[in-house]
Amino acid sequence: MTLDKYLAKQFFPIFLFALSMFMLLLCIIDIFINLPRYLANEVAVIDVFRVTAFYIPKAISYALPVSLLFASAYTLGDLYAKNELTSIFAAGIPFWRFCRPILIIGMMASVFSFFFDDIIVLPTLRQKNELSRELLRQQRSDFQADIVVRARQGKLTYTVDFFDALNDTMFGVSIIEQDANGTFVSLIRAHRADWNGSFWEFTNAIIYDWNEDFLQHRIFEGSDAFREEPDTFRRNLVDVEELRFFDARLLALDLQYAGLPFLDALANYYQRFSFATVPFVTTILSISMGGRFRKNIMLMSLVSSLGAAVVFYVTEMITMMMGRLGYIHPITGAWFPVFTFIIVGILLLRTAKT
Repeated sequence: MTLDKYLAKQFFPIFLFALSMFMLLLCIIDIFINLPRYLANEVAVIDVFRVTAFYIPKAISYALPVSLLFASAYTLGDLYAKNELTSIFAAGIPFWRFCRPILIIGMMASVFSFFFDDIIVLPTLRQKNELSRELLRQQRSDFQADIVVRARQGKLTYTVDFFDALNDTMFGVSIIEQDANGTFVSLIRAHRADWNGSFWEFTNAIIYDWNEDFLQHRIFEGSDAFREEPDTFRRNLVDVEELRFFDARLLALDLQYAGLPFLDALANYYQRFSFATVPFVTTILSISMGGRFRKNIMLMSLVSSLGAAVVFYVTEMITMMMGRLGYIHPITGAWFPVFTFIIVGILLLRTAKT
């Protein structure tokens, strides 16, 4: 217990310092990336800082794993350079046992990361994006054109010339109905359709259907069978990265049910869980690197932590892209980097000095 407290006392100041520095670095990078657009639109300095303030939770989320990696590697390296680890090993205490507090901190950080992202990061990121669009005069439109939506597992296909998301109204509507075998059943064409809260009401509608092997057309009197909610046609206005994990799952299922591309939303949903485990993965990597540096500990810990983070994020970016494009299953794209780096950390841990 005394050793656990001692290690935690050595670890936390370095961790807090690293978290602050990495968070500040990410905020500065975000400002400089958008600086030309801020200047072009004459955005006030106070507004730039407002945008940055909303970005701080996201920066903390990104900086947390790297900070854990840096703080752990530096702390263990510093203890080894001072021969304190040698004394601990001589006392018969296994390396993994001595590092148990860091592992526990990594596990707690992963749990914290999941709820922090879902409760704090997503709302502030959405506010940041909305404020940025407002300042840069890039407001998201409530109107869409040329929409094609498949519903009821492909049995209904909607084509809409124009959709007013503000008033839940469609203009230039065509609805093709097919049976389970893909055979044409009917075609409804209407100048307008309004959502009454339960189903769509059509204006100036005509239906084409079969009558004794002849295709005929007649005035369509309306039906309560068309109950696809307006959100079905509003998907392009929704950014899945701004949705909470439960809503992201519903969006992915909704897209899949409608026969629309859903892999991107599904991959993002799985990534919510896999990304939360990154702090624990980094603690394993940091422990495996602990004690490997006896000279230039600060520099080597910084380089190793940044290097490992870059490799991990690049690997994740590649696998997520493959998952979104359908080359691999989205769950594989989200979790493959996590399991790979856990295995790498365990292998490195087996060769760590003890």
